[in-house]
Amino acid sequence: MSTMDYMFQQGFLNTRAPFFMDFVTLIVAVLPLLVAGAILLAKRKNYKLHAYTQTFIYAFSVLVVSYFEFGVRYGGGFNYFLEGSSIEHNYAFVVLMFHIAIAIVTFIIWTVTITMAKKQLSTNTHKKAGVITFVGVLLTSMTGIWVYLLLFIY
Repeated sequence: MSTMDYMFQQGFLNTRAPFFMDFVTLIVAVLPLLVAGAILLAKRKNYKLHAYTQTFIYAFSVLVVSYFEFGVRYGGGFNYFLEGSSIEHNYAFVVLMFHIAIAIVTFIIWTVTITMAKKQLSTNTHKKAGVITFVGVLLTSMTGIWVYLLLFIY
C-alpha cells in the first residue's frame, strides 16, 4: 500500500466520495467562515492579525487545492468520479466549469488583494477588493459543494 492510498479509501461523510474529497469539501464549506473571521479582525482594527490570518488562509487554500488536484488526477479524473452518479454528464460538466471559472477569478482577485494590501490600505480599494474576494470565496464554496453533491450524492 502506497503512502497516498489513504486518499482513496472510503470518506467520512457517508457518501460515495473518497477520503480526500470529503476532507477538501469540509474545508471548502468552512472556508467562507474563516475568511469572514479574518475580515472581522480588520473591522475591529486588528490589522496585523487580519493580515497574518488572511495570508495563512490563502496559503492553506492553495495547499488544499493542490492536494485536491493531485487526488482528482491520480484518482481517475472527473469522468471516473461521475460514474456512480445519476446526474447527466453534460449538466455536471457545466456545473464543474462554472465552479472552476468562479474559483479562478476568485484566486486571481484574492492574490492581487493580498499582494497589493499595503499599497491600497490608505484607499478604499483594499476594502472593496476584500468584499469581492469574500463573495468569490463564498460562491466557490457553494459551487464546490454543488459539484460534490452531483458527483457523490445524486
